[in-house]
Amino acid sequence: MTTIFLLLFSWGIVRAKTRKQVLALALVGTTAAVLVARPQRAYGQTLVGEIQAVLNVINGLIQTALNAIHTVTSAIGAFYQTVAWPVQLINQAKALVSQMITRYRSLMQSMFNINLASATLPATQSLENVIRNPQVNDINSVGSGYRNVYGPLPSTAAASPQDRMMMDMDDALAQDNLKTLKETGDAGETELGIANRIEDAASHAAPGSAPFLTASAVAASIESQALTQKMIAAELRQEAARLAHANALRKRGAAYAGAFSNSIEKMLQPR
Repeated sequence: MTTIFLLLFSWGIVRAKTRKQVLALALVGTTAAVLVARPQRAYGQTLVGEIQAVLNVINGLIQTALNAIHTVTSAIGAFYQTVAWPVQLINQAKALVSQMITRYRSLMQSMFNINLASATLPATQSLENVIRNPQVNDINSVGSGYRNVYGPLPSTAAASPQDRMMMDMDDALAQDNLKTLKETGDAGETELGIANRIEDAASHAAPGSAPFLTASAVAASIESQALTQKMIAAELRQEAARLAHANALRKRGAAYAGAFSNSIEKMLQPR
């Protein structure tokens, strides 16, 4: 029984996490030990003596151990506050972040909110509003607004098949890039919100949380770079379409020149 009691008591001491738990466990364990060993004591020993013995143990060995634990814990806390995570420097960094948020965030937000709309006609104003708002829930309105401004494809009787294909491809690439612009604008608004939340978290972050904030900032930076790459890819597609269009006109010019040359040769042939 004594061995089992010691094992249970040792396990409880190891599992205890706070000073109060250790003290309570020590009180219960000491009392139990005294009561278990009571039959072996002298017959004349009173309950008051037994209680005094428990208190002597608590105020002696256990109090000494708790004081030692408290001393070590205080030393570790002082080390963290002065060396690992200096409180004064952390507070200075938080104050600097708060000052930067107060000074620059409203200015940057006002720059993003500048109204650059310039269209004056109803159809063009509608298209401009659709392509400028950073939303994707109205992305299907780009096609109808684009056709209202730039017109639909001509009929087969009004244009050659080659002209109709080039016009259709030019319209498709223009609308694709406008839709990509809306998607990127929507993602940019999300990135700005993430940046604001990271700044707010940095202004009242707990000591030791800097690596987590840094990881969040790096992830947001990678997402921003991906958006930039997407816009560059859209610009490259548009430039490739311009080259293809110009090259198609040259090919048609060469075909027309060849047909004109054949016509002249036929006219000059003797009959």
